[in-house]
Amino acid sequence: MQRIGALLVLALGFAVGPARAQTQVETIWSCKDASGRTHVTNLKEDTVGKDCRIVQQQRVTVVPATKPAARSPAGFPKESASDRAASKVKQRETLERELRQEQAMLADARRKLSEQEAVRSGDEKNYARVLERLRPYKDAVEVHEKNVEALRRELGNLSR
Repeated sequence: MQRIGALLVLALGFAVGPARAQTQVETIWSCKDASGRTHVTNLKEDTVGKDCRIVQQQRVTVVPATKPAARSPAGFPKESASDRAASKVKQRETLERELRQEQAMLADARRKLSEQEAVRSGDEKNYARVLERLRPYKDAVEVHEKNVEALRRELGNLSR
């Protein structure tokens, strides 16, 4: 009889396969505190300093769920290797076009900033006013520089 039980346990172990079954002991305590109130808990730390007795104790076997393999529905279109390559080429061309446009806008923003730096009007005796007038031009240059950097990073990621 012990062999049958051992074989049954062994067979269940193989049936579970790569998912590891974990056995845990679930214990429920009934505790009375100093004022005589009774409460029930399954947390060991709640029993400290109280008069507790075990109400129920059982072994619980936990087996992680296995995820079924993802399958495409029948007739679902598949992407071929040539489609992926064409898509990647198109994406690269789009990013390169956007990079050229952004570099042109950056050059234009820098040109406008240098023009504004050369202009000095009579009411700007205070240098803070000059900085205030130049702020939008500097911000535009900064935005375009960040966009160029991001597009270059995307192109670098695409080649990986």
